[in-house]
Amino acid sequence: MAASSVASVGFRLNHAVRAAHLMFPVSFSSLPMFKNEGFGKNRRFLSTALVMASKESPENNPGLHASVDEATKGYFLQQTMLRVKDPKVSLDFYSRIMGMSLLKRLDFEEMKFSLYFLGYEDLSSAPTDPIERTAWTFGQKAVLELTHNWGTETDPNFKAYHNGNSEPRGFGHIGITVDDVHKACERFESLGVEFVKKPADGKIKDIAFIKDPDGYWIEIFDTRNIAKTTASAAV
Repeated sequence: MAASSVASVGFRLNHAVRAAHLMFPVSFSSLPMFKNEGFGKNRRFLSTALVMASKESPENNPGLHASVDEATKGYFLQQTMLRVKDPKVSLDFYSRIMGMSLLKRLDFEEMKFSLYFLGYEDLSSAPTDPIERTAWTFGQKAVLELTHNWGTETDPNFKAYHNGNSEPRGFGHIGITVDDVHKACERFESLGVEFVKKPADGKIKDIAFIKDPDGYWIEIFDTRNIAKTTASAAV
């Protein structure tokens, strides 16, 4: 086994043992099963058992399958779709404020709607041929699809789409990783973005929720702070 793999396994075992100490605050070496020359063997057995019984294991998640069906190994999460009232307003928000690029637009004239696919991909790798660009777009991960039904932007009787966060609740939010949640939110505030929650608000600190032009919630976090904030829930 490579040194990096050994280190990785050791890191996971260390966290598993720490979690066990939290649940059972006793010295493993004081237990009969760990005394004398059998301690090393039994310790390895316990460590393996603890890793197998982690929060993400099937044992702790009824219905979860440990093995992946070979038929699904090419699958990945490609898009989340949001319906928008006015694409001009939404495209301005997601490109100027959120920094996304338009990967592809599809117009369905007979059915009178358009799809806008946005993401953080490098457009220099996008094909120039429109058909090939569609295939390229659908091969990217974590793409945001905005659906515009023509005419909603000028319809005085159009009511806002349900954002899922009022009754009956369903859809919750999308999430965006940023370099620094506090600096990002300072910028959002200077740009007039509406906040649901700022990083210092509520019981869970260092994460934020903002709204897009249609009222959909966007969670804002960085990897360093989210790990620290959720540490007690992770073990």
